[in-house]
Amino acid sequence: MCCCSSWSSGRAASSENDSSSEPENDRARHGDPLVSTAAWLTTLQFAGVSSLFALSIYASLWTGVLSLAPVFFGAFSAFTFAYIVGSLGIPPVLAFVVCIVVGAVIGVVTAALLIRLESHYLAMATIAMVLIGRVLILNLPDFTGGATGTRVSGDLGTWLWLIGSIVVAGYIMARLGGSRFGLAADAVREDPAVAETLGISPRRIQFIGMILSGAFGGAAGVLQASFLQYIGPDTFYTHLGFVSLAAVVLGGAFYWLGPIVGAIVFTILPELLRGPMGEYDRVVTGVLLVVIIIYMPRGLVDMRRMRLMRARWDKRRAARRGTDPDDTVDTPYEGAKAGAAS
Repeated sequence: MCCCSSWSSGRAASSENDSSSEPENDRARHGDPLVSTAAWLTTLQFAGVSSLFALSIYASLWTGVLSLAPVFFGAFSAFTFAYIVGSLGIPPVLAFVVCIVVGAVIGVVTAALLIRLESHYLAMATIAMVLIGRVLILNLPDFTGGATGTRVSGDLGTWLWLIGSIVVAGYIMARLGGSRFGLAADAVREDPAVAETLGISPRRIQFIGMILSGAFGGAAGVLQASFLQYIGPDTFYTHLGFVSLAAVVLGGAFYWLGPIVGAIVFTILPELLRGPMGEYDRVVTGVLLVVIIIYMPRGLVDMRRMRLMRARWDKRRAARRGTDPDDTVDTPYEGAKAGAAS
């Protein structure tokens, strides 16, 4: 499916991988457990990277900014990682941290240049950023390898960095969601004009959202480059931004956990359907996604729906017990009377 295209294109660009792919495919078709395990590990790796890209999209969308700039953030950080590790000899772990900062800095520059644009104009500007990024990749061969791309010698190599990055990013978003910034971001997303009358600066909130988006996108780009060991012009393109946005919509754009769940489902579902559905897996996946979006417009992770379901469950449980759920806690006055009577 298209959601794995950037991952597969990176691997396909390596001639050594191409030469060995056919025997592995034959073994996979015959049910080789080692190949099947390796394929699922690769799928889970991509699901993790997709989760970070989706969180990067969500970080700006949370503040009312529809942006595909995370693709540009990821591309610039990934090529920076490949260059400073391969040419300058910087340790991969240090380079990873540096590239996250680079992504955040690019987020600052992007916000400074584009944050004054409104609505779809800003979205179109970020798409233009991705297209410009591709042109730069093709025309800066000393830095990017040009049309043939470049190998990534710095291998972070462990799941620890991927899982750790997702946990840290999720923790940051969760903490911000319960803070004053989270309330301000919700207000700006719903109506910037009303938020401004309440003393909230929409530009400041959106500026912070873009910085977070840059940092998350930079981390995602570096991790993708590290796993692939190759990056080229097609590794980071517009399809990656649209797929990440679709993952946010599928998972839920109103809670930080939604993009992570959406990215995992959007990545793993086609793989699960590929066996029983064969060549129709893409069609079935598309139909299922449309049905989910129609009947669950707030996404798979909808905290409002969960609260309503919990309230109904509590009410039914109280009804079975023969009590009113609103009367299960004594008022201070009733407690005082009970104490005096005793």
